[in-house]
Amino acid sequence: MKILVFNWQDRLHPQAGGAEAHLHAIFSRLVARGHEVHLVTCGFDGAADSEILDGMHVYRIGTRSTYNLHVPLWWNRNGKGLGVDVVVDDINKIPLMTPLFIKKPIVALVHHLFGSSIFQEASLPAALYVNLAERCLPFVYRSTPMAVVSESTRHECLASGLDASRLSIVYNGIDAGEYPMLVSEKAPYPVITYFGRLKAYKSVDQVIRAFAGLRQQEQAARLWIIGKGDDEQRLRDIAIQLGVSEAIDFHGFVDQSTKIRLLSQSWIVVNSSIKEGWGITNIESNACGTPVVSADSPGLRDSVKIDVSGKLYPYGDIRALQETLQQLITDQDELHRLSQGAVDWASQFSWDQSTAEMESLLKKCIDS
Repeated sequence: MKILVFNWQDRLHPQAGGAEAHLHAIFSRLVARGHEVHLVTCGFDGAADSEILDGMHVYRIGTRSTYNLHVPLWWNRNGKGLGVDVVVDDINKIPLMTPLFIKKPIVALVHHLFGSSIFQEASLPAALYVNLAERCLPFVYRSTPMAVVSESTRHECLASGLDASRLSIVYNGIDAGEYPMLVSEKAPYPVITYFGRLKAYKSVDQVIRAFAGLRQQEQAARLWIIGKGDDEQRLRDIAIQLGVSEAIDFHGFVDQSTKIRLLSQSWIVVNSSIKEGWGITNIESNACGTPVVSADSPGLRDSVKIDVSGKLYPYGDIRALQETLQQLITDQDELHRLSQGAVDWASQFSWDQSTAEMESLLKKCIDS
């Protein structure tokens, strides 16, 4: 197959996250299976206009703010001439509305819909724009097959008015060879870790507030925050206001080996987001032998096997989060049981399996 993928960012973009990790993991494997993949993303400072990345032909157009406006122009000037068999429209931010101007087989890839949560993340004009664009999905994409990454995302799509018969779940995976897949020696003191981008909708401030309460009982406890984002300064200010800044380590963006070391040493990883497509960071943490305490949010609840790989708490309930962390820290037998369960759960997910499922869906779309 000759495949053309549209996604706002590639994995080298400074703001790349789980959606980009998902894209590169699957489509680089499709290249390895003998398929030709072209990827069109937005540009960023210092990036080449085009290059080969993970075996894919990458073209960068516009900026993060204007990418969707450049896509129709690029298709008419360049895309039509590629002679692709199928187009993948990665709906990750504002829908690109490709069915309106591309007359090729299209598969949409949906991680999650923002819905009302966009109003917590963006300015009112931008939030209204995204919200209105999402409302167009059942009309513009009514005949488009869709790959969704979780049962929660499937429910979101159904609620928006999309046809159930066109929705297929293709779960996220991990590359088990890159992770320990065992329970390693933990830090000698309780370490709570947040791992992910620092964005307002990720609600990392709630983790800091729960940690501040925990510190009153566990003076040796520390909070590690792994990741970067535009919410960082606000989070640092909150830590100062709560008097726990000296007990928090902002590690920023780290390389793979450092990430694995930190996650392996952590006692518990917390995921506090109001909404995700899946929660790949939960599975990565589990693959390092660390259980997850996660908000019971769309997507995240799909990536946690309750009382096996971790626990859920009601989103926004800081007291419940604090109490759950306290219980696990003081019950070493339970913590160890969940640590082992986390590895068992993570071992069920693989990018190779996800790639095979995506390949099958793309071929079916071409043949239909």
